[in-house]
Amino acid sequence: MQQLIHRIWYQNHWAKWLLLPLSWLFALISAIRRMLFRFNIKQANHLPVPVIVVGNITAGGSGKTPTVIYLIELLRQQGYRPGVISRGYGVDIQGCLVVNTGAKACAVGDEPAMIVARTQVPMVVGAKRIDAATLLLANFDVDVIICDDGLQHYALARDIEIALVDGDRRYGNQWLIPAGPLREGLWRLNSVDFVINNGGPAHSNEVLMSLTPAPLIQVDNTLTEKFDSQNAIVAMAAIGNPQRFFNTLSQLGYKIANAVEFTDHQAFEPAQLHVLSKAHPLVMTEKDAVKCRDFAQSHWWFLPVNAKLTPEFDQALLSQLQSVAQTKKGLSHGI
Repeated sequence: MQQLIHRIWYQNHWAKWLLLPLSWLFALISAIRRMLFRFNIKQANHLPVPVIVVGNITAGGSGKTPTVIYLIELLRQQGYRPGVISRGYGVDIQGCLVVNTGAKACAVGDEPAMIVARTQVPMVVGAKRIDAATLLLANFDVDVIICDDGLQHYALARDIEIALVDGDRRYGNQWLIPAGPLREGLWRLNSVDFVINNGGPAHSNEVLMSLTPAPLIQVDNTLTEKFDSQNAIVAMAAIGNPQRFFNTLSQLGYKIANAVEFTDHQAFEPAQLHVLSKAHPLVMTEKDAVKCRDFAQSHWWFLPVNAKLTPEFDQALLSQLQSVAQTKKGLSHGI
């Protein structure tokens, strides 16, 4: 199903015309919802600390998680104490949950589990971001909140908006869901503070981000083996753009015997991965690895990647953040 959707969105498949009426309905509902917030019929909730929203206007992956990790590290280097909130996509969360180190992806979501495993940042997940943020502030000493996804979650007031775009696929056919990948029209990019292009080529109004791969790491973290680069591998990915991952492995010189795509955020059964890895080592993304830690075999590996952005972006973001923080300092409700 995911492959069919991608053909409709990114390869001009004729089925988009069948879905167009549903896109019109989606556009109407979205417009009404935005108007309710614009005219204060629905109230956006302001927080006493700066809020940075990292999102996109397309469905599917575009590099939000590496960007969030980059921001956590950047802010810490500048003396800030960031915390993160997220919906916890793909899991049924009642209320809000604190994401502890070692949290299972099936309980909190794969991306939150990965972010905390990598950074140990204070993090809370919940369907209502304002409730997650309230719990985060009540339990941790944070002075900046990063919202992982949520560009369209207008109930949470935000101070800085960052939109990601996949440099390979960009905005597809530029139609709204479900006939196209857009959650909102391209006009929405005119109101965000930064547009980050994952992979390039970047347009004049975009900040180029590259993902730098690191050496493979064993999923079970036993460190009992060293990967033999002469081995052919089976590559697997359950992310928004699996082909980007497969291309990266090929560019790094790995010999891919088989490349297997799964639906984004899909949970795995141990048996299916054991079958995949019978003949060759299994290599996956870091986001997928957090779902496999409890049953991983020693010849399963993941490829960490680190985001790299420009010094100009760092300076502009930190300058804007400092201005927001000074404005909010001492104000009980951040307004």
